[in-house]
Amino acid sequence: MRELLCRRALVLAVSLVPLATACVGVAVVRRPSPAGALAAARDGVAAMLDHGARAWNRGDLDEFLSDYEPDATFVTSRGVLRGVAEIRARYAPRFGSGGVRDSLSFRDIEVDLLGPDVANAIAFYVLMRGDSVTSSGPTSLVVRRAGGRWRIAHDHSS
Repeated sequence: MRELLCRRALVLAVSLVPLATACVGVAVVRRPSPAGALAAARDGVAAMLDHGARAWNRGDLDEFLSDYEPDATFVTSRGVLRGVAEIRARYAPRFGSGGVRDSLSFRDIEVDLLGPDVANAIAFYVLMRGDSVTSSGPTSLVVRRAGGRWRIAHDHSS
């Protein structure tokens, strides 16, 4: 009986070695440092804002809106817009025939990670016509990363 128990213990121990080795392998996987993750998030969010500004400036509303999640919310001085369809309706007149759409850029971008794939971004938007600033102000965004791409979940621009 004792010999049988010893064999079973040995079989169990030998079968657990690959599992233990796999677990150790998982434990040593390197993750980006907090500073590295923050820098990567900032670069990704800045690239998203630049993409949106370039789409805006060439008059491509569909591409501009591609940076928003389908169920995004947008807080304006007139209320809360829910979903890309409502956000599209707000911007569409600027993109239509005869619409006025000044040149868009962003500056002073700050990003704080709220989780591995969620961040709060604060920036200043600037709208210009020629050499004149027609509008500028702060924007606060909650952005999420999915599939390696940052998109706007919530936009509050003043």
